[in-house]
Amino acid sequence: MEKYTKEELEKMNENLANKEVNGWDTDININKIFNFAELYKEFLKNSKVERQAVKEIIKKLDENGFRNINDLEKLNIGDKVYFINNKKAVYALEIKEDILNNINLLGSHIDSPRLDLKVRPLYEELDLALLKTQYYGGIKKYQWTAIPLSLVGVITKRGGEIIEVNIGDKDSDPIFTITDILPHLGREQISKPGNKLIDGEQLNVLVGSQKIGDINGAVKLNILNILNKKYGIREQDLSASELSFVPNFKPRDLGFDCSMVAGYGQDDKVCAFVSLCAFLSANSTKTKGIIFADKEEIGSYGNTGMQSELFDTFLGEVITKLGYTGINDLRTLYKNMNMLSADVDGSIEPNFKSPFDEKNNSKMGYGVVITKYTGSGGKYSASDANSEYVRKVMDVFDDNNIVYQVSSLGKVDAGGGGTIAYILANKGVNVVDCGIAVMSMHAPLEVSSKFDIYEMYKAYTAFYENM
Repeated sequence: MEKYTKEELEKMNENLANKEVNGWDTDININKIFNFAELYKEFLKNSKVERQAVKEIIKKLDENGFRNINDLEKLNIGDKVYFINNKKAVYALEIKEDILNNINLLGSHIDSPRLDLKVRPLYEELDLALLKTQYYGGIKKYQWTAIPLSLVGVITKRGGEIIEVNIGDKDSDPIFTITDILPHLGREQISKPGNKLIDGEQLNVLVGSQKIGDINGAVKLNILNILNKKYGIREQDLSASELSFVPNFKPRDLGFDCSMVAGYGQDDKVCAFVSLCAFLSANSTKTKGIIFADKEEIGSYGNTGMQSELFDTFLGEVITKLGYTGINDLRTLYKNMNMLSADVDGSIEPNFKSPFDEKNNSKMGYGVVITKYTGSGGKYSASDANSEYVRKVMDVFDDNNIVYQVSSLGKVDAGGGGTIAYILANKGVNVVDCGIAVMSMHAPLEVSSKFDIYEMYKAYTAFYENM
């Protein structure tokens, strides 16, 4: 075996071995990073549920010259259009030449785990009024007790009038909570496994205790009377509502150094906000596209989820209004599309290392995360990106000095997860997952790194401008 000096070995290691880079060790602009985080926190505060996020997104698109495609009979090169899917998802394009061969697409989702009202939610027990809920997405149920909750969403009244509800955001608003048993009497509860500490049917939210008079169900009736006076609704109207309880936490700086963001719904609104910023600011010669999807947390089903055909409908309408008539034009567009599935990854947790493979999983503060494949176990239900495409994305990031890490999620048999990537991959799109590492993912309070957030903005901008 050839002998090498220590200096030669160190140089060889520098040239050949993979290097993990903590973003705070790099040449950074603290002011840009922290100022960008302030914009993100404002978006996060105003976008707890999908309809709120759509309003924020459309406001920004309108301010930047985008128009609803339904208002246009014909499209031309240079047009900027969007489509609103049932007020809970948005797709947009900035059209450049040769659209069939050149679209760079970012796709995030704007739904997050929460507690939805059941269809007949209001009841009275022990002279207390409560609302029954159905949890949405993957949660640890015990994390949702004894925390402040807000009620947000819409109620559709007879005749179609839509009432917006947002109770808890203002300091003058009441809040709500799910009570938990006192520890003095909780021996039986705490002896159970974590997934049995709180049953789904125990996620009932306390909403009132005052009687309206001497009648059975007087507390429930008082709540109905309050709702009727405030919103003009009856109990039946709750069955036609989309109302959700979400954590009543404002996004805040975390840590003595204020280097992190703590807030609800960062999966996946951090990627949604950053991708929107990159989409609006990137100077690209190719068509730019963006997706803000709903229902990802429950498998992307329904007409606002990515498994519906409404994104196909939007693209089909675009190419038709551009004058394309070929039967395979939409398929050609998908085949030549480059996409980053903009979704977060689970960071290695310092207090819970056992389910992570520290050699292959992502760490918060180490930049953008490229997740080559998702799924679980033997890559079941995975989107597994092609080698050539992963290399292409890595080259763009390397050429633009983006701090990034290539990752998978957890140990092989520890669990797994998925994104919208496989849905677009099934259509022939070149796609790989790319977001940031988040701690306490799916908890009522999630944690992200301000460095990672800004680095993701740089990465998404580089993707639009250089793919």
